[in-house]
Amino acid sequence: MADPALVCRDLTKRFGDRVAVDGLSLEIAAGESYGLLGPNGAGKTTTISLVCGLLRPDGGEVVVAGHRLDGDELAAKAAIGYVPQEVALYPDMTARENLRFFGRLYGLSGAALTSRIAAVLEIVGLKERADDRISEYSGGMKRRANISAGLLHEPQLLVLDEPTVGVDPQSRNAILESVEHLAAGGIAVLYASHYMEEVERLCGRVGILDEGHLVAEGSRRDLVATVGRSGRVELAASGPLEALAEACRALPTVERATVVDERVEVVGSDPRSLLPRLLEVAGCVGVSVTSVEVVEPDLEAVFLHLTGKALRD
Repeated sequence: MADPALVCRDLTKRFGDRVAVDGLSLEIAAGESYGLLGPNGAGKTTTISLVCGLLRPDGGEVVVAGHRLDGDELAAKAAIGYVPQEVALYPDMTARENLRFFGRLYGLSGAALTSRIAAVLEIVGLKERADDRISEYSGGMKRRANISAGLLHEPQLLVLDEPTVGVDPQSRNAILESVEHLAAGGIAVLYASHYMEEVERLCGRVGILDEGHLVAEGSRRDLVATVGRSGRVELAASGPLEALAEACRALPTVERATVVDERVEVVGSDPRSLLPRLLEVAGCVGVSVTSVEVVEPDLEAVFLHLTGKALRD
């Protein structure tokens, strides 16, 4: 059985009196995509710095592909592809020149290096711009080139720290597609972000981080189950809205129904299954429904439930 790509046991890191990471433990299997989700300041970047050996923990240990960072450090670091928040490339060099430079640092050369450069540029969609300077790239292209540098040595674990911050929607989608391609190819991915929708799209398991604590961990379905299956149906309508709200409250799966502006908000279990009954009730009380929105529980709701804070706080 293959070693896990990453094992963290009781990681702790202090900066003076502040505990940035507090007893964090997690494990990522080979080929798994794991999302580390939390607001800015939750401890994601510190955790990643510990995982990559850029910071020494005050307690606990990190094992990468079977190698302890504090014992077999070179082998552990060789198994990691690290993509930091900031673009770590030389702006006056082309993408190809940057990759050739970093490839040599990894010990690659000759035809093997040329082949890897072509492969990673293809993965991130920059093959046609390989000989343009990094300074001529858009923000999203720079981020994609940053990812390509982390892939040159075929790491077993790819670590991405907020790789889409500050990029436009099109570039963000290109980055996410690149990560999906890598995960499908068997690379383990640790993806740190405060963008819930990215983590939901990419990651089979999610760890929710708050003030240095891993407060919950599991699949999206498992985490959402911790707040129950309640969701919200918003009915934009005209007519006797208070009568509609009262009729909705009488339904067995409805927890509450209130009138807000020109709509009725209904909270209940399994909202999509509830919707046909709500529309039937609206017709019975003489309400004309003009639009419907179903809002189901998501990781934002989980985070709010566990911490009392929003992810964007």
